[in-house]
Amino acid sequence: MAPAVSTNMTRVTTVTSPVFESTRAQITEFKCRSRDWSPHRMRHPEIRSIAARGGILSLPAPPPVPLRPFQWSAHLSMQFLTLRALSRTRKVALPPWRAPKLCNGALRPAFKLPAYSTSAAELTFGQPLHETHPHLLEAGELTPGITAFEYAERRTKLAQAMPAGSVAIVAASDIKTRSGAVFYKFHQDPSFFYLTGFTEPEAIAVIHKDISGNDHTFHLYVRPKDPIKEAWEGSRSGAQAAQDVFNADESGDINFAHDRLLDIVRSASHVFVDLPVESQQRSTFSRIALGSNLSKWQRFNEILDSGRPKPLRPYLHQLRAFKSHGEIANLRKAGQASGRGFTQAMSRVWASELDLEGFLEYQFKKNGCEASAYVPVIAGGENANQIHYVRNDAKLSEGMMVCADAGGEYGGYVADITRTWPINGKFTAAQKDLYMTILDVQRTCVALCRANANMSLDKLHGVADAALRQGLVELGFDLSKGAMDILFPHHLGHYIGLDIHDCPGYPRSGNLKSGQCITVEPGIYVDHNERWPEHFRGMGIRIEDSVCVQDEHPLVLSTEAVKEVVDIEALRP
Repeated sequence: MAPAVSTNMTRVTTVTSPVFESTRAQITEFKCRSRDWSPHRMRHPEIRSIAARGGILSLPAPPPVPLRPFQWSAHLSMQFLTLRALSRTRKVALPPWRAPKLCNGALRPAFKLPAYSTSAAELTFGQPLHETHPHLLEAGELTPGITAFEYAERRTKLAQAMPAGSVAIVAASDIKTRSGAVFYKFHQDPSFFYLTGFTEPEAIAVIHKDISGNDHTFHLYVRPKDPIKEAWEGSRSGAQAAQDVFNADESGDINFAHDRLLDIVRSASHVFVDLPVESQQRSTFSRIALGSNLSKWQRFNEILDSGRPKPLRPYLHQLRAFKSHGEIANLRKAGQASGRGFTQAMSRVWASELDLEGFLEYQFKKNGCEASAYVPVIAGGENANQIHYVRNDAKLSEGMMVCADAGGEYGGYVADITRTWPINGKFTAAQKDLYMTILDVQRTCVALCRANANMSLDKLHGVADAALRQGLVELGFDLSKGAMDILFPHHLGHYIGLDIHDCPGYPRSGNLKSGQCITVEPGIYVDHNERWPEHFRGMGIRIEDSVCVQDEHPLVLSTEAVKEVVDIEALRP
């Protein structure tokens, strides 16, 4: 006879939604496939009748082939994961997951029947969900364009890359105070967001790969529900939603996570974590990882200081560097909305940098972006020779060009675009000559952003440098004595995604592959120096597009921002 499950009956409130239930079932099947098990074994009719039989479950018979003890344990674990998925359909809540144990021939995970459940549409959360904001998210999406299932796939891929018994710890960002009670707009840590889709501050995610290497557990510790604080600061999702919505296997209050984290870290064969740079940082994770005046964190601090922690960044960057279809679609939406804003801006006359900055930011949001991706550079005239000029407080006048480096953000993914154009809408002969030299180089490099070109970012930079040298010599520039280090002082491009400079530290020397997204941004900056031809002095020109590498041709993500001379001049009557 198959072993039976005994149950304890308690009252538990769960968050329910057909989308959540479907997603959990998908995640369960995906985890089964990743362990080379057939999902159909999970669909035993006795499992589906769990609610009708008062919560008493008979498991399917063992697999037809003999199994070693660790394989039988994995088989039972998968059955339990399926119960967890199906329990949501039957409005049965389980406590935080733990490996099932055999006790006198019976499997006893001790799941419990709730007194009631609540629809997600009737609750409040710390971020939009399809059930509460159907105008922002499609069914199945946890954040715009990215499904809950894709987030689960990312965690599984990370776990598969780590050694057996390893733990990865990733911290959310904290709210940063501007002064007094005034805070900056919250922006989630990109790596934490990449793995969880959770956009609230003060949270920790843990991915714990079991010692067999066949499975992993996702822990998510978050701020608890607190009606008083929520009345002032806005809604929180809470620990129950961490399981029901964000598919954590175990969740809890971030304020009491230290003991559980200690147990997890002590049992791990390897600990992967990116520690804060300075011990003085007063973030939630700093208090845990680097210690504080609270003695309860000291033990955890000592464990991390024992020499075992290893950087998680290389594992995450290897995943983040290659974009999924959903990520590319988000980058395209950000590029399209931002590019249209640029073209609209080029069709108008601007009296000041500040006016142009405000118009671009408005257009990005009007066209569908959630915010600006970064502080924009709006540099008129000679200000363009300061590559990261962000004061944006000067007047714009007839005869000047303006260099605008800006972009919007959609679903966490960013656009990075730079355009340079004359304030009056018409290029002078000298402006056109220098502009066309840079544009020709930019076109050439964009065309090489394909996998079959066998080009790396460093190789593309070399192509751009050589072509710019040739063009500048033809324009009369003397390039002796390190002139190119002054005229073209930055790299041609960088990776782009959740960050403007995505995956910092990821090598630019490897050949670009399909799914990688980069910027291509040649620029020439001519200061008032007698060594340069007089008619080019004071000009700063940069042209930048966001590009997705594909096998045989590039996908320009920001093509709506016009850049041909004839197109720019045609925008004005």
